[in-house]
Amino acid sequence: MVTLGNLEGVGSAQRAMPRAMSINDFCKQYGIGRTKVYEELKTRRLHAFKAGRRTLITDEAAEAWLRRLPPMQVAR
Repeated sequence: MVTLGNLEGVGSAQRAMPRAMSINDFCKQYGIGRTKVYEELKTRRLHAFKAGRRTLITDEAAEAWLRRLPPMQVAR
């Protein structure tokens, strides 16, 4: 078992980094609501995977979604 005390000597390359997040984590990280996330999933602008009952969004899918968002139009 790995405990926090055991991680002190472990380099950052050896630590497992999360590569996917839940819907709730995605909402927190990107500052949007669950309804909007499900709209984006329904229109296939955002891609996700199922693991049992959990819906997971990979970091790559989240970043691709972010890059595809239209730029903000500034009113003059």
